[in-house]
Amino acid sequence: MLMPEPDARVLGRRGELAAALRVIVGEAAVLADEDSRRPYESDGLTAYRQLPMLVVLPSTTAQVSAILTTCAAFGAKVVPRGAGTSLSGGALPLADGVLLGMARFNRILEVDYANRCAVVQPGVTNANISTAVHGRGFYYAPDPSSQVACTIGGNVAENAGGVHCLKYGLTTNNVLGVEAVLMNGEVIRLGGRHLDAAGYDLLGVLTGSEGLLAVVTEVTVRILRKPETARASLVGFATVAAAGQCVARIIGAGIIPGGMELMDRPAIHAAEAFTRAGYPLDAEAILIVELDGPAVEAEELTARVGAIARSCGATSIRVSANDAERLKFWAGRKAAFPAVGRLAPDYYCMDGTIPRGQISHVLGRIGELSQHYGLQVANVFHAGDGNLHPLVLYDANQPGQLERAEEFGADILRLCVAVGGVLTGEHGVGVEKRDLMGEMFTEVDLAVQQRVKCAFDPEGALNPGKVFPVLHRCAELGRVHVHGGAQRFPDLPRF
Repeated sequence: MLMPEPDARVLGRRGELAAALRVIVGEAAVLADEDSRRPYESDGLTAYRQLPMLVVLPSTTAQVSAILTTCAAFGAKVVPRGAGTSLSGGALPLADGVLLGMARFNRILEVDYANRCAVVQPGVTNANISTAVHGRGFYYAPDPSSQVACTIGGNVAENAGGVHCLKYGLTTNNVLGVEAVLMNGEVIRLGGRHLDAAGYDLLGVLTGSEGLLAVVTEVTVRILRKPETARASLVGFATVAAAGQCVARIIGAGIIPGGMELMDRPAIHAAEAFTRAGYPLDAEAILIVELDGPAVEAEELTARVGAIARSCGATSIRVSANDAERLKFWAGRKAAFPAVGRLAPDYYCMDGTIPRGQISHVLGRIGELSQHYGLQVANVFHAGDGNLHPLVLYDANQPGQLERAEEFGADILRLCVAVGGVLTGEHGVGVEKRDLMGEMFTEVDLAVQQRVKCAFDPEGALNPGKVFPVLHRCAELGRVHVHGGAQRFPDLPRF
């Protein structure tokens, strides 16, 4: 994993840059000594670490604008960071870069119930939005497992999902507008409190752009009324293949659950030991299927799901008797990642997405790869939308195991693409999947994507080293050769 070479000229002016930044945010908000910078050396992908040159902690949009303008004048790169829960190395610092920590942007600015939206700063945690509107019967739908810690700004950067994204969408489906700052210090607004805007969907471009285009300083999110009723079914199966077949049949029947999650035997046992959620330990796989809406609809769909599960050979079906039991089912699933952490000194949390009909095949191949690499794996799926999260277990203290885990993970991602899926569902590309982008995109595809970055960040100073295997300078993109391109597309703009 290679990052851009540090710029000796920028490093030589480190003290001068730190002094300029202190003028903007104050002495205490610029961290320069090693001990103060150490907590920022990695994000959730802890296998990769790098001390940032400086850390700066702004608290206003005007400060962010001034910081970016100053960094641009010094030729310094900038890595935006939220809570640091990214699992793809998206917030990995640079040795010659300024890490821009957005944790002080932590206020809910307004809740507009009439327009069913909330205006929040990017450092507000995902769960706190729902907490803030709970008393009026509303909530924020996207719910990543890390929702008590991850921030809405990070969710926008990675287009995060969660267990309920099947029915209610990813972050991009629940963000109405943003305020953001470009690398030149310009403050822009995209979207607003309305459902859609005319013109190009720049809000959609920014959501999921992993901090490569702009720094988000305010977000307007959609809030929803809580469903009248929610019922969860905990279904056990003797094989993973049967569970996968059940997923396909539920969707094929036209039923869209609020959430539908699959866990295999290792994940079941780890989660049950951790949370005592009541999972069937004799099952090779379980599905958690939640149906919500009016009481009559939820009851009817729960019965239909039960019938489909039995037709697929379910060995057990348990329907939540009340909301507390429903939440208990979900508590086990949401604790699966930390629970699996008790099985080995380290684990590598993967993220890829496949067609739902390929679940059985892909899990079978992952089992074969597990044998090949000699590493155990626990599987957790957002089964409804085909987003898989294999957790590869390893011990970094054992020579070669980290490298084998990474090779194992790369083969899983290649498998996802081979069966018609994609490299990521919600964790982003970051540095983890960067060098696999060629498995999914051609050189021309990547060049077009980089031209979008050039429109926002011509000097390539925002979060370089992420997403693109080779980041071309904007002036170089016009020299990317397309065989026959000029003849086939004579009107294609040349950059």
